[in-house]
Amino acid sequence: MQRSKLLGSVMGATLAALTVGAASAQAATNTTPTLNAGTLSGAFLSARTAERSNDFDSAISFYRQALAYDPKNTELRQSLMLVLLTNGQFKQALPIAEELKSVPEIERFSRLALGIDALNRKQYRQVDTLMMLSLQSDLDRMITGLVAAWAKAGAGKPNEALSMIDKLQGPEGFTLFKTYNSALIADMAGQKDKAATFYQSAIDDKTNVAAAPDTYERLVEAYASFKMRSGDKDAAQALVKEASEVLSGRMVLAEFGKQIADGKTVKPLIQTPQQGAAEVLYTVATAINRNGGEAFSKLYLQMSLPLRPDHDATLYQLGDISAKLEQSDKAIDYFGKISADSPYSRDAEMQLAINLAILKRNDEAIQHLNGLLKSQPEDMRTYLAIGSIYSQDKNYQKAAETYDQAVGVLKEPTRNDWTIFYQRGIAYERLKQWDKAEPNFLRALELYPDQPQVLNYLGYSWIDMNTKLEQGLDLIKKAVAARPQDGYIVDSLGWAYYRLGRYDDAVAQLEQAVKLRAEDATINDHLGDAYWRAGRKLEATFQWAHARDSKPEPEDLVKIEEKLKNGLPDDKDPGVAKNGPDAPKPPVAPAPAVAPDKKG
Repeated sequence: MQRSKLLGSVMGATLAALTVGAASAQAATNTTPTLNAGTLSGAFLSARTAERSNDFDSAISFYRQALAYDPKNTELRQSLMLVLLTNGQFKQALPIAEELKSVPEIERFSRLALGIDALNRKQYRQVDTLMMLSLQSDLDRMITGLVAAWAKAGAGKPNEALSMIDKLQGPEGFTLFKTYNSALIADMAGQKDKAATFYQSAIDDKTNVAAAPDTYERLVEAYASFKMRSGDKDAAQALVKEASEVLSGRMVLAEFGKQIADGKTVKPLIQTPQQGAAEVLYTVATAINRNGGEAFSKLYLQMSLPLRPDHDATLYQLGDISAKLEQSDKAIDYFGKISADSPYSRDAEMQLAINLAILKRNDEAIQHLNGLLKSQPEDMRTYLAIGSIYSQDKNYQKAAETYDQAVGVLKEPTRNDWTIFYQRGIAYERLKQWDKAEPNFLRALELYPDQPQVLNYLGYSWIDMNTKLEQGLDLIKKAVAARPQDGYIVDSLGWAYYRLGRYDDAVAQLEQAVKLRAEDATINDHLGDAYWRAGRKLEATFQWAHARDSKPEPEDLVKIEEKLKNGLPDDKDPGVAKNGPDAPKPPVAPAPAVAPDKKG
């Protein structure tokens, strides 16, 4: 089986594919174009290319070059302003925003930027006028309406602010954001009864809370803080406990819960109208930070920073998005700015280490993670992160030792601990110590019955060793039934059929796997092998060529090129698994490992 990869993420919930590529991460953070474009069209196209590659520094340089050729070009000025805002160069964007504030197509950003600047200067009356747009979507209406309400609160008119929010019209999803901001404004104004009613109403909005988990997390922090300041510590702890069960694995809630349990002073989440407007942008950004929305999410987060500089939650989100965009250097910078006493500190330190590993700075990454282990030796995610880095280096002995240490700390393993045993099983399987690997896979299945990745790995391993063939096939079939859209697992079923000499069945499954993972070199290589054995040699050659062009591992490339020259040797013994160190193995679905489930 191909080595499991580790991806830096965040938000979400696992670490898979640390080998996503230091080269691409470095390329994405290149800050200076090496050549002048020379022409208007050349500068424009270079800017667009840099922007699509998330190389915002180069994009800014090229847009400025293009504007030197055509200074009054509105489209170029719009693009430059947006890239400046996205890159955190807020002050540099303001003169362009002033020029564009009457252009309907871009006013939702130009006027918002000017409104933010007015809020910062406490020019609250200006904000209301600036937030009046001639063209606006539902999202624009919510953002401008809430920002204007915070300006009204800043002018000392909280009741008018609450009335403004109440009158905001929009889809059902507006409700949570309206109620949450109403609670914050009432809380800031000292209107305790109103604040308590709004907070509870927001908490009870279960449908919208489920759709906006990061806003829910912030809501819980705000309401728990309100409860603590009202002298109700038990209610504050109950809020955090319930949220921790709903949003499992979030270190921020765990750290916040510790502060409450220790009776530490908990400040209001929002203390100024500037912070309140920043919170509007933050919650909107986290709500849209999915399915390709990273660019807009980053834009709103960066626009919130002038109102709330050095805000840990915002810095964390920016680091998370930078990691998703393969800008590991920038991610490290954002995570490194988070204060050591912040509830986000531990999450940030772990993500910083993950991004160091992506850049192949493994010794530094391990050093950071060992520091986390010293402070919390029972944190399984840290062991998983360390083990994954060792596995990336193919140092399976150290990986196995790390997982052994983790198991030694576990007193009563729970369902959530299945990954420790799964990863330990993989490490021992790589060390060819099957007598130690197999019990770990079985233990993982005891903790989490029918877990698809474990079923896949264990089932294929049995078939690969020509033992428990029917049991192995049944496990893989269960894995496919659980995750029919997982190309890696479908590939395993196809390759299992191949190893058993059932070539027509293999072709059917591998064709489906290629549809699901068209870019994967190993899966394309497998389909080529299956075509060859099924007598479809022309199709086999095409598939191997596609595998060759899909950036396979160097050792696999040599084998693919050999097959393109000479095909496969005769199959003298179909129907029996082909063992041996050089036997090809299928890719494995990226294994859950480390990363905090943050964010967005």
